[in-house]
Amino acid sequence: MINVSIIGSGNVAAHLVAAFDKSDSVSLKQLFSRSKEVGFAIPENVEQIHDLEELAEADLYIIAVTDSTIETISAALPFKNRLVAHTSGTMPLDAIHENNRKAVFYPLQTFSKSKAVDFGEVPVCLESQFAADYQLLERIGRAISDKVYAINSDQRKAIHVAAVFANNFTNHMYQIANEICSENQVPFDILKPLIAETAAKINTLSPGDAQTGPAKRHDFKTVAAHLAFLSDEKRSIYKLLTESIQQHGKEL
Repeated sequence: MINVSIIGSGNVAAHLVAAFDKSDSVSLKQLFSRSKEVGFAIPENVEQIHDLEELAEADLYIIAVTDSTIETISAALPFKNRLVAHTSGTMPLDAIHENNRKAVFYPLQTFSKSKAVDFGEVPVCLESQFAADYQLLERIGRAISDKVYAINSDQRKAIHVAAVFANNFTNHMYQIANEICSENQVPFDILKPLIAETAAKINTLSPGDAQTGPAKRHDFKTVAAHLAFLSDEKRSIYKLLTESIQQHGKEL
């Protein structure tokens, strides 16, 4: 049995706790949190601690905290030459303090404590300072996910930027669409089948082939009507995205 301890109590930590609790080959030993209340269920066999000095020996320590505190936390660990990984999409391998063997255990997904995910479908991106440690990381990754990838720091940064476009920016477009609907007394639910079909297309088509709409068709009359309808901020966003879609069409 592989022993893992998690340092942190945010969204990523919450889902890692749930995933490891279901594993038959990985034992979650401890969860470090600054507060006693973490907002998610901690299995009875997992010890919750609030002092880093109380960390017991484990095969892997996963630091699941905000990017800005990874270096501070890793430098404060009360041991040396153990395997320590962070879960950041943007921070380099070297964010882990040199006292310990460095690794990355980055699950590529949007996490909310209140929304369960099928962790078996979550891509887990791995990186390690030493080849021998990668073998252990891979075993741990495959214990909770069917999608495990060897990704270096530069690749991971690119993936994270791409994910912001695919997830965070897309969700912001949903928010804008919701505001437009609300302002005009239209239920946002009417757009949900369209949103679902748009996402489903990516399973069989490239994004370029899946692109539709007035910008793709160069339907300038419709674009102009939309721009006239929108308020200043939304008009600027609409215009920028329209121009980007049209520019990609020229490149193709």
